[in-house]
Amino acid sequence: MSVLPVYDTDTAEIARRLDRLPDVVAELAAAAAQHDLDGSYPIEGIAAVHRAGLLTATVATRYGGPGAGVSDAVTILRELGRGDPSVALIVALTLITHGVQARSGRWPDPLYRRLLDAVDDRPPLVNELRVEPELGTPSRGGLPATVARRTEAGWLLSGRKIYSTGSDGLRWMLVFAATEDGETGTFVVDGDSPGISIERTWDHLGLRASASHDVIFADTPVPADSVLELGGASGSVRASGHQVWNNLGLAALYLGVAGAARDWFLTFLKERVPGSLGKPLATLPRFHAVVGEIEAGLLGADELLTSLAARADAGEELAPSRVGAAKLVANHAAIEAVERAVAAIGNPALTRHNPLQRHLRDVLCARVHFPQDDVILSMIGRETLGQ
Repeated sequence: MSVLPVYDTDTAEIARRLDRLPDVVAELAAAAAQHDLDGSYPIEGIAAVHRAGLLTATVATRYGGPGAGVSDAVTILRELGRGDPSVALIVALTLITHGVQARSGRWPDPLYRRLLDAVDDRPPLVNELRVEPELGTPSRGGLPATVARRTEAGWLLSGRKIYSTGSDGLRWMLVFAATEDGETGTFVVDGDSPGISIERTWDHLGLRASASHDVIFADTPVPADSVLELGGASGSVRASGHQVWNNLGLAALYLGVAGAARDWFLTFLKERVPGSLGKPLATLPRFHAVVGEIEAGLLGADELLTSLAARADAGEELAPSRVGAAKLVANHAAIEAVERAVAAIGNPALTRHNPLQRHLRDVLCARVHFPQDDVILSMIGRETLGQ
């Protein structure tokens, strides 16, 4: 079986950073309920992730980072998802950006080093802003309404992006836009640039602290050399590199949510002693079967993601074609695990102060990230049919 190139990693440094994960997760978990309740931006949690060196873990060794691979990103995001999935999603988008650059060299070196060298008081968060009110996600086709106009100094960017996760704290915004000539490209925008405003539109059922608000650009200046893939070459890069990190990383995040729900469910069963029973619910065979179903589903999904991530890191050529199916399987397992716990407990599970209802709302968001189930299933069907 043919393989792709393998990249250097500083395993000792990666291990040191991963050792800090439990403390970071505990800090996130302690604040998650309040951030969910009021929809506030979890700045302290993101700062904790950054202090632990986890936010830049996937920066390649050639750029001074430890070069963590997909396997390490899966570990990081699964654990952060257990603490606060809103923080995990914001962090995931930065980890994915660095991971793709490490493997594909999508960015020109001078521009990427500018991103790494930016120094201010904020964690260096990055996200791609692609979705628009009329267009939806460009991954399903169509040209963006966001327009970049040429000037003598570079570009002026105008338009609106929706579902812009992490908007309140983004250091860099990678904005998908069209030029006046009809070409498309990704414009690298400094978050401190003039002409940027945030409209606080995010009021969703789950991931309420992810700050996925609308970002509006009004003649926002972009330097001439701060454009990626001008002319529409981004498709192949996103397919071959981005989707491996995106599908496995985000699926791991939601397995983390399901893991947190499972842990709460197990504690509830051990501690709940109904007066009519006189012993914990955990002693009843019917709950043994429910726990067994939950654990079997999560173990299988976790093994699938872990194995496939390791194969991708090893450069196995076939691995990228399997990540869509892995995402689908893992997301279904995560959602079903939380739903089973809720159904087993009944009314207490849906009480507003109960963490289980928050985990249920958060895990349902696994369904919204592209590629969605219909795209994945259609792709698998076509490949299976030889089309």
